[in-house]
Amino acid sequence: MKSFNFWIIAILFAVTSCTIDKTDYEAEIGSEVPESLEFKEATSLTSGNYKISIEALNGTFYKGYNELHFKIINTQNNQELTTAAVTFLPIISNADGSKSSCPHEYNVLYDSTNKYYNGYAVFTGESTTTASWKLYISFTADNQKYEINKDVTVEKQSNKNLNMTAFAGNDGEQYVIALISPQKPTVSENALVAGVYKYNKPTTPAGTFPDPSQFSYSKVVGYTLKLDPRMPEPSMGNHSSPNNKDLTQENDGLYHGVVNYTMTGNWTLNLIMMNQNGLIVKGTIVPTDHTPGVEGVKSELYIDTLF
Repeated sequence: MKSFNFWIIAILFAVTSCTIDKTDYEAEIGSEVPESLEFKEATSLTSGNYKISIEALNGTFYKGYNELHFKIINTQNNQELTTAAVTFLPIISNADGSKSSCPHEYNVLYDSTNKYYNGYAVFTGESTTTASWKLYISFTADNQKYEINKDVTVEKQSNKNLNMTAFAGNDGEQYVIALISPQKPTVSENALVAGVYKYNKPTTPAGTFPDPSQFSYSKVVGYTLKLDPRMPEPSMGNHSSPNNKDLTQENDGLYHGVVNYTMTGNWTLNLIMMNQNGLIVKGTIVPTDHTPGVEGVKSELYIDTLF
């Protein structure tokens, strides 16, 4: 628990620092928005006669939301394993020895239509010289349980439309919001999709490492993300746009809404997160007055985008 608190404090400090510092909008305008459409192998692990291949978009693990495809192959007969009980646990280790995880699909299930085990990870930080990620995976085959792990590299997310934020809510819980789509918006009303997750505080002492009960996250259920997109740079007066739609949860467990980008450039998705009872968990109302020449005020909870 101490290690998680250390991590979230560091995240909040970084967010606060970014809010205080003036954004260099001029340097960002005209930046090309990258888009990844193809799943490629990002890493592989081998245990006994079995190889696990993990695919991600562009064959890279990025900070933020990553859809992951797992394939398990018996290297002796080249047959795919489709009935295994697979678990997946990403853990980051810091220079001081503290360890924490991130939102992830722990029990990874097989998708018989697409022929892979489907999961995800919302990596909350990039790999650095003082912070390293390791994947812990287990699966069963031939009535035997295999447990393997491997160090992996998490890269900086260069597409701001896939940004994320981690924060402490007014309820004392730790949350993560990660943008999932659109990767490459257009000047129009865009379907906006985000994942919203909560850290499950352990209720029992830690067992043998890595004890999944100490690193558990769940999808937040039944909340609402009220959306107010603005162009915060001084020349744009922090203006908004019409026809936006707040994000609510749909059957896939993700949060869906609409953001209307009326022009290209820097946008801020100002958010107010409300629980099932309509109580504000995090976020503040953004002033409606336009202030040309002054950088726009942002909500207490926001995610910057750029296209």
